[in-house]
Amino acid sequence: MRKIVFGFLGYVLLELALLIVVGKLIGVLPTLLLVVATSVLGIYVVKNKGMNSVRSVKQALENREAPGTAMVDTMLNFSGGFLLALPGFLTDVLGVLLLMPISRKLFQPIVYYWMRKKMKHNQVIIVQK
Repeated sequence: MRKIVFGFLGYVLLELALLIVVGKLIGVLPTLLLVVATSVLGIYVVKNKGMNSVRSVKQALENREAPGTAMVDTMLNFSGGFLLALPGFLTDVLGVLLLMPISRKLFQPIVYYWMRKKMKHNQVIIVQK
């Protein structure tokens, strides 16, 4: 629990320091506009790209194909858009990396590993209607 609290506190302080440094470099108003613009972009990405990813998962299921890759892409797209919507430059950088197809390939094995680990320990619940 302490690690989580100190990790979150460190993250917040680092984001705040970055905002101050960028504010001094380019000015307060451009910094605020940049934060607002990336938040709006993140919301747009979650809404549009996320829905397209969900459609690709549905299409894979309708074609009786394993939706593994489509599900991972959907998760990474949603996570990237969500991180862009959060204020701060660290989250923006990570969000952009999750959205770019080239760098997304680097994150896919991590997600697959995490999913396999959850399934191995019976921490995944599949609901069937």
